Amino acid sequence: MRPRVFQLDAAELERIKAAPPNDADAQAIIHAAVEVADKAMHEGPFSVMQKAVTPPSGDKHDYMSQAPYFWADPTKPNGLPYIRRDGERNPELKKISDHDDLGRLGEDTRLLGLAYYFTGKPEYAARAALLLRMWFLDPSTRMNPNLEFGQGIPGINTGRGIGLIETRSIISALDSVGLIAGSDAWSAADQRGMEQWVGDFLHWMRTSSKGKDEDTAKNNHGTWYDLQVTDYALFLGNRQLAVDTLERVKSRRIALQIEPDGREPLELARTNAWGYSIGNLDGLMQLADMGRAVGIDLWNYKTSDGRSIRAALDFLLQYAQGKKQWDYQQIGGFHADALLHELERAERAYHDPRYAAAAAKLGAGKNDVETSLLRYEAASP
Repeated sequence: MRPRVFQLDAAELERIKAAPPNDADAQAIIHAAVEVADKAMHEGPFSVMQKAVTPPSGDKHDYMSQAPYFWADPTKPNGLPYIRRDGERNPELKKISDHDDLGRLGEDTRLLGLAYYFTGKPEYAARAALLLRMWFLDPSTRMNPNLEFGQGIPGINTGRGIGLIETRSIISALDSVGLIAGSDAWSAADQRGMEQWVGDFLHWMRTSSKGKDEDTAKNNHGTWYDLQVTDYALFLGNRQLAVDTLERVKSRRIALQIEPDGREPLELARTNAWGYSIGNLDGLMQLADMGRAVGIDLWNYKTSDGRSIRAALDFLLQYAQGKKQWDYQQIGGFHADALLHELERAERAYHDPRYAAAAAKLGAGKNDVETSLLRYEAASP
């Protein structure tokens, strides 16, 4: 049975599950998924109630995080207000656990969901359901469906719309819901509760001042906002909202973010320009993948002057292949293989042997679940 997922490829998962024992690639993916899921069985459960600090609202159920690139001002006795050091993560962030815990929740629930879908073993579904209920549904541990206190800057504000990029981990968690649907661990009441939570959060995203701020962001934040809106709309069965959001990606994201030669100027201005350029492209590619489900073709969309997803990939590819030296800032170090997943997505979308060859070279020896899934998808007819 095909799972109801939107970030993962449902048809590919169905093929992997049904693959015969002599399909070595499929069996390797199943084995890898089970191996990491076995580790995830012993992590968490996670809750916003576990953080050591209390949000300004006085309610620990509210998600809270601190702006990663802001540091105490050494010229001020109390360090306030904090000052920006782009690309340098402040270790103080560890004091507030919500960001890391939500990231682990998204990753662990999806891995557990995959292991259940491939093997049918109920313990994986039970653990995924426990993690989901604790973060989203249990009244004593659930996160309130808002992000009023995301990425606050000490001495300046208690939260910003920009913090919404942190909730992209929810996309993976929702795929987990689709993967464990039908199991004894996930009830109809659980499903209704999850839909209510996502609906409330989506409403907050679209109507709050912070959500509207992120909606109008011109850089990668706007891309990831659209990806969340699209995914949540699909999860809730709101096809029209998904279509409308994907259609506007053409004019509001691709046409504004990408130059005719493929440069992404707003990402190239960052101190980790390579990473941010790839990160924005990855969001656009995931939107293009979701577009397939509703008949919106972003993969082949191109403005009259040549701005497109493919142009952005080709611009980055020449650096990944060493044909040109990266001459923008990248204080985190330049790693060519950071482009691997984008190449694998493009290989499937465009069937271009250049992307297949580059992906094979950059991905040599990489057998993690994400890479293996994308590689299997790219190789499928």
